[in-house]
Amino acid sequence: MKILFIEPPKDLFFVMGDYLAPPYGIIQLAAYLEKHSNVEIEILDCTAERLQWDGVGKRIESSNADIVASSSLATCNAYSVVRTLETAKKVNPEIMTVAGGQHFTATAQESLEQYPVIDVIVRGEGEQTLTELAADAEQKSVLPKIRGISFRNAGTITHNPARPLIENMDQLPYPGYHLVNDLVTKYNFRAMAGGNARYVLIEGSRGCPHECTFCTQWRHWQGKWRQKSPKRIADEMAYCHRNFDSGFIWLTDDNFGAGTRPNDIAEEIIKTGVHEHVTWFVQSRCDDVIRNKEALPKLRKSGLNWVLLGVENAEPSTLDAFRKEIIPSEAREAVKILKGNDIFAHVMMIIGQRKDTVQSIRKQTEFASALDPDLAFFSTLTPFPGTEIYEEAKRNGWIEDFNWSHYDMVHAIMPTEALSRAEVQEQLYECYRSFYGPLGKKLKALFSTNALKRRVSMHMARRGLLRQFKSLFET
Repeated sequence: MKILFIEPPKDLFFVMGDYLAPPYGIIQLAAYLEKHSNVEIEILDCTAERLQWDGVGKRIESSNADIVASSSLATCNAYSVVRTLETAKKVNPEIMTVAGGQHFTATAQESLEQYPVIDVIVRGEGEQTLTELAADAEQKSVLPKIRGISFRNAGTITHNPARPLIENMDQLPYPGYHLVNDLVTKYNFRAMAGGNARYVLIEGSRGCPHECTFCTQWRHWQGKWRQKSPKRIADEMAYCHRNFDSGFIWLTDDNFGAGTRPNDIAEEIIKTGVHEHVTWFVQSRCDDVIRNKEALPKLRKSGLNWVLLGVENAEPSTLDAFRKEIIPSEAREAVKILKGNDIFAHVMMIIGQRKDTVQSIRKQTEFASALDPDLAFFSTLTPFPGTEIYEEAKRNGWIEDFNWSHYDMVHAIMPTEALSRAEVQEQLYECYRSFYGPLGKKLKALFSTNALKRRVSMHMARRGLLRQFKSLFET
């Protein structure tokens, strides 16, 4: 039995510029299968190999795989997943095609209805389900017994019961970067790390105890938060640096700041000595930064140089509607604390909520400017399947664009009560123009004492990001 994991050809997100992230999801799944089964494994990363669609079929054919599983990181990549599995069926109709991830978990019924090229959808956490599926793929009569899958059974779409979550995250194998060893030199994040640093992702936890209405994470992981131990995280960083010369690490963690965890993680990283060779970044809530301000000097010493802050909005009423459980003043304090510790403060803001007007959106940019972060990312409120926002918007007929490729947080999907969808799109450009347009601010960034800020500013200038955002509403 052989399984071929495929990261489909895709366009890179223009906001991030020159970067190529490793396909962490399939790398982790492959490592688990390698440890817990006798299945032969191959990973094809089309983007890293610069393989276009006309070459994908040939690689599937030469692999002689029994199962093809496509990476499906985000809703905006859904059509690439379908095209990948369609290509596999054209090569050999007997290949079992598998999709998974948050989008296909949330849309399992409609996806199986719309796309006959998908044989099986692995819902939720995939390691154990996919291992069991691969072991029994030749006996399709056992599919009704495999928990966590959706499939067609005698022409009827069947959703088997959900699979319980893995309890001990430390028991997961290290991600299988050795399975893409010939590609690790290509994974990079030049805008943030420079040209030579090898870029890897490490998973710090899964899920989140918070219940933000726009977020897919907490529902996908059944409202539970499971974390790796601080020592395991530090050991994993050291492993990636030692074996793959990784120099820039994204610690993916939706609840990084809980308890004493940030301090404990910093201590464990410093113990390994890897902090002398790597830098790393993480997402965080504003209130968690404040709560852990005493740990920030140690975190900076451990290599943390960039934090993405979920500021989201300047209006307390909107934050309440999002169930964000923060207040605007916490954003001000969090940015100040990060910058005071020489940590790049990157704020993330959302526009396009139902009550937004030109005036309210202008307040968002004014608030962002007053925060004076090192970087601001403005996004449109996107109704991702699986979120409460999606259910509300679909129920009320607010969604005007059902093209999944546009669900990337920079395309306007819905109007507001006061603004058309086109006007929301234009306002997104105005947010970026207002925040980044002034010459004085550009010069200040280019000559900042923070090396990361200087590098990002040069990246934005070279890429002409404002022109690219403007093109979204001019087309």
